[in-house]
Amino acid sequence: MAGSAGLGSIRAVLRQRSYAWYISGSSIALIGIWAQRTTVSWLAWSLTESFFWLSFIVVADLLPAVLLGPFAGVVADRVNRQKMMFNTQALGMLQAFILAGLAFSGLLTYWALFALTLAVGIIWAFNTAARLSLVPNLVELNEVPSAVALDSVMFNLARFFGPSIAGFLFAKVGPGMSFLINGITFSIFLYCLLHSKMIREEQGKRTKASMMEQLKEGLGYAVRHKGIGPILLVIIAIAIGIKPVLDLLSGITETVFQGGPMEFGWLMSATAAGAVIAAFWLAQRGSFLGLTRIVLTAGMLTGIAAILALSQIDWYPLGLAAGFFLGAAIVIGGTGTQTLMQNAVDGAYRGRVLSLYGVIYRGGPALGALAIGALAEHVGISNALLPGVIMSAAAFTWVFLRRNSVAPALETPERKD
Repeated sequence: MAGSAGLGSIRAVLRQRSYAWYISGSSIALIGIWAQRTTVSWLAWSLTESFFWLSFIVVADLLPAVLLGPFAGVVADRVNRQKMMFNTQALGMLQAFILAGLAFSGLLTYWALFALTLAVGIIWAFNTAARLSLVPNLVELNEVPSAVALDSVMFNLARFFGPSIAGFLFAKVGPGMSFLINGITFSIFLYCLLHSKMIREEQGKRTKASMMEQLKEGLGYAVRHKGIGPILLVIIAIAIGIKPVLDLLSGITETVFQGGPMEFGWLMSATAAGAVIAAFWLAQRGSFLGLTRIVLTAGMLTGIAAILALSQIDWYPLGLAAGFFLGAAIVIGGTGTQTLMQNAVDGAYRGRVLSLYGVIYRGGPALGALAIGALAEHVGISNALLPGVIMSAAAFTWVFLRRNSVAPALETPERKD
């Protein structure tokens, strides 16, 4: 019976016509995005054979989201979010087709790749703000948990399939085909967006306030909110102390488990499997109630325990199990906190508050991985992971002790318009 009811939650959100069109197009486009990201990384290495120049490509993709994300959130609260989403997707499609043209003609140099990656990084800073704030506008409020979680299911499935497709295409046809396919998937998503319509508008009241003033207003609102303020601490803990472990699994595989590429691949697949199953479970759960406790428990017990198992015990089968639970914990934490924030936030602040989530959740792991990697050079990876574990445990415990006031503020919508 529970399973039927759970699947009913997924069917209910897919019956929301606008969301059904959105998720159909988004799922296809996400596979193209992951294929392109993988191809860009491999191509940057093949052009330079330098870790330094490879890291420049990563910075070009990431830094705009960190620097521009908060301002993109202000824009998302000022304009029609669906149009903002459409326009940024169209620019992303144009970038993919330019990459394809340069690759097929043999004119794609490292610096052209860098410039186009930086350009799409800027585009995605605004696209992310639009996407995070758009989804709740496509469904009824009681369907938001399933809508956000189903979005996460498709993201993680694309993360699993996209790189595999890219590897095959790169080896058999060359990088241009991945870029071309990405552009085509974007065009499909644009078609789907034309059939999606927001069921509620949440644009803030017209104001003469500057962008910086509105940015400060949104930050102040988030910090002072009885639920969003504390849950931001949880997001920081996940982003800096737990999520960076995913970026370090190659080193953990070799140094802790004495494994090679095959063992690394299986470990990555285990984390992806845990992520997909956790996201699907959240989607079929379809409720805000009790989600605060689930997020905190998953972080304190599952996430932290998985990291300790991965770093302190050198038995590979246990490492695979730990990878599975780490992937699950990260998705429950990331998707769960986003769902709670979507529910609690005043719609007029949604873009700014969710862009803050995006900046932390995307930028935090880069900072965490950098700090852990630098420390590991001196004390080894097993010891380098411990400060993040301790910091995360302290943050989760602090919020957990205040859950009786935090949970009602997050699980009860502030506004229903």
